[in-house]
Amino acid sequence: MGEAEKSEGAGAPSPAAVLSVFTATTFLSAVLLFSVQPLFAKMVLPSLGGAPSVWAVALLFFQGALLTGYCYAHLLIARLPLERTGAVHLGLSLLAFASLPIAIPPGWGEPPTSEPYLWQLGLFTAAIGLPFVAVAANAPLLQAWFARSGHPHGQDPYFLYAASNVGSLLALLSFPFVLEPVFGVSSLSRLWTWGFVLLVALLGVCFFLVWKGRSTLGAAAPAPDKAGNGARAPAPRAPQWTDRLTWVGLALVPAGLLTAFTTHIATDVASAPLIWVVPLALYLLTFVIVFREKPLIPARYLLPLHLAAVTLALLQLSQTRQDTWYLMSAIGTLAFLTSGLVAHRTLYEARPSAAGLTEFYLWMSFGGALGGLFAALVAPKTFPEVYEYPLLLTLTMACRPGALGSDEGSGERRWFALIIAAGLVLIVALPVVGAYLGLGYGGWGVAAAICATFAIAIALFWSCPSRQLAAALSMCMAIIFLDSNVHRGASERSYFGVYRVLVSDDNQFHVLKHGTTLHGAQRVRDADGKEVVDFAPKTYYHPKSPMAQAVAVARANLPEGSGPGRFGIVGLGAGSLACLSKKGESWRFFEIDPVVLSIARSDKFTYLSNCQPETDAVIGDARLTLGKEKDASFDLLLIDAFSSDAVPMHLLTVESLSLYAAKLKPGGLGVLHISNRYLDLEAVLAATIPKVEGLKAFAVEDPRPDVSYDAIGSTIVVFSRDLELVHRFLTMRGGRTLNGENLRAWTDDASDVLGPILSRWKKRR
Repeated sequence: MGEAEKSEGAGAPSPAAVLSVFTATTFLSAVLLFSVQPLFAKMVLPSLGGAPSVWAVALLFFQGALLTGYCYAHLLIARLPLERTGAVHLGLSLLAFASLPIAIPPGWGEPPTSEPYLWQLGLFTAAIGLPFVAVAANAPLLQAWFARSGHPHGQDPYFLYAASNVGSLLALLSFPFVLEPVFGVSSLSRLWTWGFVLLVALLGVCFFLVWKGRSTLGAAAPAPDKAGNGARAPAPRAPQWTDRLTWVGLALVPAGLLTAFTTHIATDVASAPLIWVVPLALYLLTFVIVFREKPLIPARYLLPLHLAAVTLALLQLSQTRQDTWYLMSAIGTLAFLTSGLVAHRTLYEARPSAAGLTEFYLWMSFGGALGGLFAALVAPKTFPEVYEYPLLLTLTMACRPGALGSDEGSGERRWFALIIAAGLVLIVALPVVGAYLGLGYGGWGVAAAICATFAIAIALFWSCPSRQLAAALSMCMAIIFLDSNVHRGASERSYFGVYRVLVSDDNQFHVLKHGTTLHGAQRVRDADGKEVVDFAPKTYYHPKSPMAQAVAVARANLPEGSGPGRFGIVGLGAGSLACLSKKGESWRFFEIDPVVLSIARSDKFTYLSNCQPETDAVIGDARLTLGKEKDASFDLLLIDAFSSDAVPMHLLTVESLSLYAAKLKPGGLGVLHISNRYLDLEAVLAATIPKVEGLKAFAVEDPRPDVSYDAIGSTIVVFSRDLELVHRFLTMRGGRTLNGENLRAWTDDASDVLGPILSRWKKRR
């Protein structure tokens, strides 16, 4: 070796140093990218009502911003010399500091009263669009730089994706368990800014190492026929449009399913970081497991497991009975996880050589953005119920090897058409035959019977993936077109959820449900089937209910000579509480969703038309609309806001309770309806209420069983600064001091969900 070569080699960075710096930078970039998602979504919850759609639209933004970042990275690599890509990207990263620290920008405090899909997308773009795009571009850009560094592993740099996914998983799983509880979102915003400073510095080091050492490393390193990580590099070939469409489709289905599944499980618990990040973490975990030469789960195990999980999930969705959230989420999680594994393994096997790396990630992110767009925006505006979940679950069967193979003969195509035709015939004929023969299908419903038939067909067609796809599509059609867990009664859908108006099984009541939760019922017929006019409140609001008693206590506590009281109700439902009012009283309803107001004013429910025909209703999130009311202006504030079975978390924080207390008159009473199947909200309030100076609180439980719409049990927490007033509830049936474990108080900065879930589970044992 000559002296010049020795000198050049001595000044070049070592391959180990290059690999270490690139791995660390990729890891930190992923940590920042996936921690900002729950961080900012948590920040905006008080402005957007805490609905599951907040996270669904947030995911859409993140997928769109990821696509923008990947497109930018692809254009940098494709159009600019290597020497200029570093300067441009570092310049963009420095420009992103103008948006930091992360916070809601001025002028974005209150969304429109109509559906705020576009408003939320605009808010996210204005607040974190630039830093998110700058960080999102790092994954493909760093891999492209590494491929051009001359490093021995540079021929197949996809292994760096593992460092990215490990960082993403760490950020997601640590957010609800460590970062949010320990720091809170305000401090995390500042920490994120310092992390971004470190990232920009590391990016500069990475580019310097590539610029300094790529020629020397390239000359010294052999040209192996295998990538250094043990994975055989794909043969160089210009991508065709069939390749691009394959990448798009294989990314679209699991990305759309991520949004649909998260909405499906969050609807019944809470829209909160813990519920958000677990599906997203599982989604990323699928890349870690299968985006490699030898997947951690071999196909011989994965494919049967996926087949069984999806079939079982579709069977569960087909029934008319309602499973517990625990069983529903367990089956759904297995189906979601295996679906992501199958789709992403097929995607990995379709990857191009390193020369097409940035284009591959571009089309992959385009498919992810399309999936998010469909599940978060198109489906809610198109489907009256959450049909996208069973549909996307079914389409994962098309991601299985050979399910859409172009080499199938005409015989397989005929089988496919025959199975679909059989499904349509059964969907049309079986309800008629069942009604004629008086078949009850064991109480599970006709859709379950059809789905069970095609589940057997899936097992019989064990080695025929296209026939299995056809059978799954037939199951999906039965779930969507017939009564099932997905399709029940007349429904309306908005940003805030799906509302169903049903007729009770005994034909005596009109019933309003939001997701799986009862929001009110009104008797319309007597036991003999004759129409009646009955506007006495039912369900949780019956005349002897804790809420009715609270209204009576607040009314009796009015100062002598003060005149009729002023009552504020957060959450309208079917309007039942309106009929607890008396003539001359001022009742104001705070309702976030205009759809609910229109249902309460329809001919299905007549509480408002009978008891408060000129309803004083304010549309908007209660935190924002109550904030505009004068302090000390209400004799009673009753918080009865539900998103399906979940109470919006931002309505139970220290900040929200302080707001309620400020709006109550001296001697005024606050009431929180906390009936819940999955969260121990009483324990949460036992920790939270003491944080508001001067507030005293007790619980009242009506343990009445859920057997009749006339009267259903409920639990409330009453609070006031008037100790004598709240002490009256201790003498009532079901009155008690707050019963809670040692949980953390909820604040806008940090709200623990896992603790209340575990506490509820322990109390049920």
